[in-house]
Amino acid sequence: MGTFATFVYSDGGWDTSAVSERFLSIDLHDRDHATLRFAPVEPPARGLLHLGRPDGGDPVPVSVSVETEALIVWAADVTGVQASPDEILPLLASVDVVVEKRTVQLLKVIGLLPPPDLDDEDA
Repeated sequence: MGTFATFVYSDGGWDTSAVSERFLSIDLHDRDHATLRFAPVEPPARGLLHLGRPDGGDPVPVSVSVETEALIVWAADVTGVQASPDEILPLLASVDVVVEKRTVQLLKVIGLLPPPDLDDEDA
């Protein structure tokens, strides 16, 4: 069975409620879909990325390249890690690996340890 959960990274740690001006939230929906929201971002980015596809159809459309670049800027500012699109894009597009595992991999690429309730062994 997959994971249904929300995780929020804010003020240097994972929480489920406190959100500062600089945050990243992950909504996991079973093994097929995760929504990442992050702020702050500069327009035209919206701070929204999808991993996988929701059961209800297509997710809210986003410009993957614009949002990926915004996530790279966010990560450099918040974690000090300079990720590259080549590291992030395959994780967004992959359908061979369950979304929990891809989420953990993405978090590591941008310099965040996964939340305690979401790690490689659970994925």
